[in-house]
This record gives sequence, structure tokens and C-alpha cells, in this order.
Amino acid sequence: LESGVNVIKIGMVPTPLVGYATEKLDADAGVMLTASHNPSQYNGIKLWNKNGMAYTSLQESEIEEIYANKDYISVTWDKIGKLSENEEIKGQYIEDLVNMVNIKPGLKVVVDCASGAGSEISPLVFRKAGCEVTTLNSQPDGFFPGRNPEPNAENLQTLMKTVVAIGADLGIAHDGDADRMITVDETGEISPFDSLLALISKEFDGDIVTTVDAGLCMDESVKGKVFRTPVGDVNVAEVIIEENAVFGGEPSGTWLHPDFCMCPDGILSGLRMAELVSNKGKLSELLAEIPSYPNIREKITCSKEAKIKVMENMQELLENAFDDIVEVNSLDGVRLTFADDSWVLVRPSGTEDYIRITLESRDAERAEEIKEVCVKIINENL
Repeated sequence: LESGVNVIKIGMVPTPLVGYATEKLDADAGVMLTASHNPSQYNGIKLWNKNGMAYTSLQESEIEEIYANKDYISVTWDKIGKLSENEEIKGQYIEDLVNMVNIKPGLKVVVDCASGAGSEISPLVFRKAGCEVTTLNSQPDGFFPGRNPEPNAENLQTLMKTVVAIGADLGIAHDGDADRMITVDETGEISPFDSLLALISKEFDGDIVTTVDAGLCMDESVKGKVFRTPVGDVNVAEVIIEENAVFGGEPSGTWLHPDFCMCPDGILSGLRMAELVSNKGKLSELLAEIPSYPNIREKITCSKEAKIKVMENMQELLENAFDDIVEVNSLDGVRLTFADDSWVLVRPSGTEDYIRITLESRDAERAEEIKEVCVKIINENL
């Protein structure tokens, strides 16, 4: 407002609605105040362009620089921007979401919103889509009293137990701003992240985009080509556009649906899983059909400065440590593929003080061997 920009408020809404509204309302940009999956002591800002796609890291850095240098103007009092509110966009978003799927009536779904920004809209959408909904943590509260907003096994114990206790067909868990979604099957088991992504990806006819940390099951399940990008949904979005792909996502549960909007949408992701279960059967049985191999995700604590130092020579160190490498990918960290189809990715976390190791092998002993070599190399160079 101070710079002469007109602002449209749409209330406390999930991140995907901000991306959707930015495009539908023909705005120049969208702003979401959220710390996403992080605990309550954090806060942050997500930015969306006029096409409903996230700003790139470079664009975000440019904005941070403008703000830090105070390289912006304040207009005179008579040119201050106008503030308006739009409540109708919520209803339009809900209606458009429901029209994206065809769920058989009566599917029993437990929706856990983490007391986050999706608490109002997500359960409502599932009900309007024909589901019998039980809610958990669906009272908005920025202190997240029910659970931490990161949707992982540690934080979803109540959801897992509730699904079994009430005989639900499916559990849906969001993070704090509902751009992510993870499922719990009818037996109360949290779905393996890679397998879940592969399961939904094979429903699409065409090319799929995922990240360098996604597993072999993606290549073995999808019908078209699999394109890999650096970790981050904006990287996936850019390649979806470049390659005219039909779907994209990260194993973390951040999925993009280009037939709807270029903003990751955890609510639509959940709806599509509900549709799949209602039409094709039990989620546990569907996931059992997806190839699954031993995989390890490890993280090693180190400072921001140490992360940079450790990664400087990581490619050379890893290449010297293994003699059966068939491919090296340095798009995001260092990813090695071996002759037996095993692979390992070593990359610095973008938001936390960790070096992350992600690996997969058809053989559990081989997976453990690769992990031990990588951990040793990192620790010796901290």
C-alpha cells in the first residue's frame, strides 16, 4: 500500500488458494505468510507470480536485496494503494476442486490439517466431494497444539491410530499451509513417500517431473518419460512447463497439477488419492504393486558454513570412493548412479543445518555399505 500497490485480502487460506487466486484474479503477484511445515516459532513469506507459480530462488534473492537496500519508493498520501477483500474466491476454488475428481459417495476419510491454514477449507472440500469425513487438528491455531506441522510418521501417530479405530478407507495429512499431502492407508500405515508419488504418477498419460531424490520406482511405474530436477517445487514447475509434462511432484508430498494450477496443492493431491482409492480399491494393496527397494535417508548436522565447505570437493571425494559409477549428476548436490542401479544423493539442506544423504539399492547390504562410505567422507571433511 505504501508503495502505491493495490492489495486484495483473501483471508486465512491455504497456500494453494493464494496461487490459484493470483491467477484467477489477474493479480501481478501473490503473497502468502507462512512457515510451511516448520514449527510455530518460525514464520516466512511465499511469493507467487501472475501464473500462480512460485518465484524462483533468484527472484526471491532479488526481492530480499531490494528490501535490504531499501531500494523501493513510498508514494505520497494521495497515491497510496487501495485495500479490498475478496471472499468469493474461496467458493470458486472449492467448486473447481470438487469438479476435478469423481469420488464414489461414502468413502471414509480422516483429514488431519495440523491446525494450519487448510483447517477450514480442506475438510469442507472432501465433504462436498462426497466423502464421509472425520477431522483431526482442524481448528486453526498457529501454535500447532495437536502436532508439529511436518507430515511424517513421528507426527502422525494419532492419525494412524484413528484411521484404524474408525475403519476409515484413507487418512490425509497436510503440513501447516496445505501445499503438501501425505496419506495413511486403511491399515494405519503411513504411505512410503516415493511409492505414493509413483502410484499417483502412473495414473497420468504423459511425461512426469520429479526431483533428484526420488527413487527407482518412478522410472519403473510411469507411462512416459521421467524428468528430474533439483529439490524444490519451483524447479519441478519450471520443467513441467518446459517439457509440457502432465504432472510433477516431490517425494515430500509436494505435488503439482498443471491441469489445475501451477501452485502445489495438497488438497487436490488428497482428493486425487481419494478418487483413486474409491475407484480402484484399498490403498495398501495399490501401493504393494509399486516396486519397492531398500532405501536410507540420513542427515548429518553441520553449520551453514560447514555445509558449503563440505560440498566443495564432494563430487571428487565420492567419485574416488566408488569404482562402479555409471552416471554423475550435479544438478543439486551430487547424485551417483551405480552399475547395479543403486544410487546415492548427497546434498546440503536448503533450510536446515544438515547434509542430507538419500540412497536406494536393490540390496539392503549394498545400501548400508554406500551409506557408511558417504557418512565417513562427510564426517572426515567437517
